[in-house]
Amino acid sequence: MNPQAAVSPPVSPLSPLTRQWRWRVFAATWLCYAGYYFCRKPFYLAKASLATELSFDATQLGTIGTAFLLAYAIGQFVSGALGDKRGPRVLLLGGMAVSIGANIGFGLGNSFGTFLGLMVLNGLAQATGWSGTVGTMASWFHRRERGTVMGLWATNFQVGGVLANTFAAWLLGAYGWRYSFVGGAAVLVVVWAFVLFNQRNRPEDLGLPAIDDPEGAPEPTTDAPWSRDVMINVALIGAFYFFLKLIRYALWSWAPFFLEKNFGLKGDEAGYLSTVFDVTGIAGVVVAGVLSDRLFRGRRATISFLFLIALVLATVALYTIGSSSVMAFAVCLGLAGFALYGPDALMTGAGAADVGSRRRAALAAGIINGCGSLGPIVQELVIGRLYDTGGGDLGPILGLLVGSAAVSLAFMAVILLRNRAGKADL
Repeated sequence: MNPQAAVSPPVSPLSPLTRQWRWRVFAATWLCYAGYYFCRKPFYLAKASLATELSFDATQLGTIGTAFLLAYAIGQFVSGALGDKRGPRVLLLGGMAVSIGANIGFGLGNSFGTFLGLMVLNGLAQATGWSGTVGTMASWFHRRERGTVMGLWATNFQVGGVLANTFAAWLLGAYGWRYSFVGGAAVLVVVWAFVLFNQRNRPEDLGLPAIDDPEGAPEPTTDAPWSRDVMINVALIGAFYFFLKLIRYALWSWAPFFLEKNFGLKGDEAGYLSTVFDVTGIAGVVVAGVLSDRLFRGRRATISFLFLIALVLATVALYTIGSSSVMAFAVCLGLAGFALYGPDALMTGAGAADVGSRRRAALAAGIINGCGSLGPIVQELVIGRLYDTGGGDLGPILGLLVGSAAVSLAFMAVILLRNRAGKADL
């Protein structure tokens, strides 16, 4: 082994203008992805109200949710490819605009068919967010700072989730479910304007030099195909994310519904309490990101493996004691959020940029998130039916989450073994 290989070359100093634009881009992409949640979360908060006012049963609600998730999964693959070829900017501005229109339509809708069609449109639009924002960030930050930077940046979907949940719950309680959708659209309009003036795909688009990346071999600058090992690594992260995202969306989608139907909370109360999942997730992402750089030297898989062990334990606690009281359910929900969001953000943000290279980060993020987005489709179909056929029993549903956490941990163990064999650099 070359003894100089372990020493990183110095990073080229950045000009003041480059540094200024890096943080403008950071702010724009952070707000962009957080803003998407204001047009994604209202449906989950309004489920019980839709059941009451429009007579949708749990199976119909699950079908509507599945329409969104199926479109979202397909859209991830399409968005990753488009972002790779056309650049993230057009993708993000277009996706936000379509999502705004769809949510205004929800606020005016009355029928199952209307909600189903608009959910497909919203799912395709929402799919532009992650690959577009990750692809942008990969061009503005060095690999060796991605763990910490992306750990802080990836708080966007927890903070966005908390704020969107709280805002939609307040509008639901004060004015009714229609205002939850329209209010979310209004917030995203403001975010759209901010992104328009502050997001650029890469430094070169402004006449600035590219960000040097001194770590390891130079990242590809062409459209050369991935190696077999890279394709396997992307597939393994996608499989891990299938089960992790199944859990995340199951708790997002159904926790407010369970809190209202099983524990007797009001709609806005259930919405407020369910935000504990995202609040604790904020801390989990920051802790995991900082540890991955400072303690594990950029090894995303190692810290993710440890967090997944904690997630398995949290879901076991949710299964065994979560149904006993509102307090027990909320505590277990918070523990699950802390343990889940760290590996979620690291492996699909910094990990996607690392495995796909800066040049093809949007494509890698799109494929990984696309595979992961198939998991939420499964949970939406299965949980609605389990709830109806089981007469509201949460046991089988929470058992599904335990099994999903265990399988996600197993896939991460395979990624760790590939790291040790020199077939992955995660």
